[in-house]
Amino acid sequence: MQAVGVLLLAMSVASWFVMFWKAALLLRAGRRLPRAIDDFWAAASPAEGVAAALAADPDGLAAALAETCGELGQRQSHAWQAHADRVRRTLRTALDGASRRLHAGHVLLASVGSTAPFIGLFGTVWGIYHALGSIAASRQVGIDSIAGPVGETLIMTAAGLAVAIPAVLGYNALGKRARHLDALLEGFALDLQHLLAAPPADEGPP
Repeated sequence: MQAVGVLLLAMSVASWFVMFWKAALLLRAGRRLPRAIDDFWAAASPAEGVAAALAADPDGLAAALAETCGELGQRQSHAWQAHADRVRRTLRTALDGASRRLHAGHVLLASVGSTAPFIGLFGTVWGIYHALGSIAASRQVGIDSIAGPVGETLIMTAAGLAVAIPAVLGYNALGKRARHLDALLEGFALDLQHLLAAPPADEGPP
């Protein structure tokens, strides 16, 4: 039962660490991303736009998309590829990378929230089994001899719920915030796709 308690404690520490870390990251991103996107479009050139986006958002979520403007400028070695396809593929890769950063740690919270109650219940069942075995061996059967050991093991069920509930609430709250920022980045990526999809004047149609 002690091993179950240590496991629940480790799960609780890990989930609280992730919740505080992700709350800080998403709070910063919520403030910086709109400003970074606005600064990018206000810049005089794509290169200046990337620098402005990175200055406004040092985490680089918006800049990761904005940098595709420079990457897609090197077209000579990719003449066999349709330019519109390259734009779409490059932006999708950058968007996937930013989204993974926004949702990092959410799997851990979901895992803790879904498994901690069952781990606590396992600790309770295991503790009751050993408690009843000890009582049977001592041949002292009574309410007092049963209530104490069994009551102590029930704490594990409560501990499992105490670990799971904050993890579930954190997962829902952080997931909602991350999805909002995902939508903001997807809109930015769509605008960049419209900007970059058209081939330059010296190239024919793709």
